[in-house]
Amino acid sequence: MTLRIQRASEGAVVVFAVSGRIEGEQLEQLQGLLATETGGPRIVLDLEQVELVDRDAVRFLARCVADGVTLERCPGYIREWITRQRHEQ
Repeated sequence: MTLRIQRASEGAVVVFAVSGRIEGEQLEQLQGLLATETGGPRIVLDLEQVELVDRDAVRFLARCVADGVTLERCPGYIREWITRQRHEQ
């Protein structure tokens, strides 16, 4: 399964529903979408439908959290990996 991203706006919040696999090759696409939302709305990544991530994706998600992006419905294994990644840095 490839990466699929759906954007929805809910007032001052922009939600990106992500599904499939988040791997290094797709990060540029996701980064570009998040970059277009700067200076305004709060950004939420809904990760409920994410099936698999790689190390690059975890590093990216950890940076997103550090930058104020909210992760919603994040699978436990991904959240745990992000926490370990942040402690390693």
